[in-house]
Amino acid sequence: MELTVWGIITAIVVGLIVGALGRLVVPGRQNMPMWLHLLIGIGAALLGTVLARAMGIATETAGVDWTELLVQVVVAAIAVALVAGVGGRRRVTR
Repeated sequence: MELTVWGIITAIVVGLIVGALGRLVVPGRQNMPMWLHLLIGIGAALLGTVLARAMGIATETAGVDWTELLVQVVVAAIAVALVAGVGGRRRVTR
């Protein structure tokens, strides 16, 4: 089980996109900077690549491996939503 260059590149691109969209989708004001959303998205998408390879989903294909891409998107979206949701619930009372 090794990560390919293409898998890493797609994970970074997917992570950036999902991280940015996660910022827009979660309602309310988030207490997280934008760069943290992007970083969480990239890390989760890389984790999605590892999970896809471990489950045997990601195979050597001539083009885009759509199932691996789907796993990346789902894992990254869940991670961004969870972290943004937890960070958004903290409130400072005075």
